[in-house]
Amino acid sequence: MKEIAVVSGKGGTGKSTLVSALSVIAENKVIVDCDVDAADMYIMLKPDIKERHKFSASKYAYTDLSKCTGCGLCKEVCRFDAVNDDYSIDRLSCEGCEFCARVCPVKAIEMRDRDSGEWFVSETKFGPFVHAKLGIAEENSGKLVNLLRIRARVLASDKKKDYIIMDGPPGTGCAVISTLTGAHFALVVAEPTISGLSDMKRVVELIEHFKLKAGVVINKYNINPEITQKIKEFSRERGLVILGEIPFTLRIPESITRAVPYPLYRDDEITQLFREIWEGLKSNL
Repeated sequence: MKEIAVVSGKGGTGKSTLVSALSVIAENKVIVDCDVDAADMYIMLKPDIKERHKFSASKYAYTDLSKCTGCGLCKEVCRFDAVNDDYSIDRLSCEGCEFCARVCPVKAIEMRDRDSGEWFVSETKFGPFVHAKLGIAEENSGKLVNLLRIRARVLASDKKKDYIIMDGPPGTGCAVISTLTGAHFALVVAEPTISGLSDMKRVVELIEHFKLKAGVVINKYNINPEITQKIKEFSRERGLVILGEIPFTLRIPESITRAVPYPLYRDDEITQLFREIWEGLKSNL
């Protein structure tokens, strides 16, 4: 199977809109929403959840006050001010370093798994879908993305799927690194704005670090022809293939407000562009 990571240097470039369109057009695939901090693909794909699992990748300290002697060592060593005056632990402040548990002379402190979110395996009318929801302000998004990708590979192998299409997070952080690692192709969605070009350059540097083959889709290319040209020039300099240019049209946000992937909303020249992008992807894999 081939894994395609759709990424962008910044949010709002149209990455999820493109992936939802490819979910309709692409054949024999597994879809993965790797943007676990702001998961939204489920809104468009309307999944039927088949599996639901808790995600825990960190721990927090818990004090059994019936054993606590009040010696104060835990409060003394905690660098996060997570130990309350009664020697109970403030879960929101605890970073799970385990120092307090190690120094407690009566073993009154234990480390417990922190529930950080949930992940799901679902069916959609477009194919299998693996997705998750990280809890508010929770960490380890990279670990959760890695878990989703492992499950997607198993699913694709079991169901004899040819492609895994991943909607990656924006930016260049841990979750993006986890999305790109080991992928076969990175598709960068860029918008022709000053910040769009700047952030595109950052994510391309990350892609080059992993030595991935990559292509570019310029979304809303007609809102700023000057920066669109700069994106093309930069892409040529870095050996990136331009797989498509999508014009700005109010029809796309109209489909989004109706929570309908664009190819199901209208079969027009925009849908044809999405088809051409998919064909270009396949020919470059």
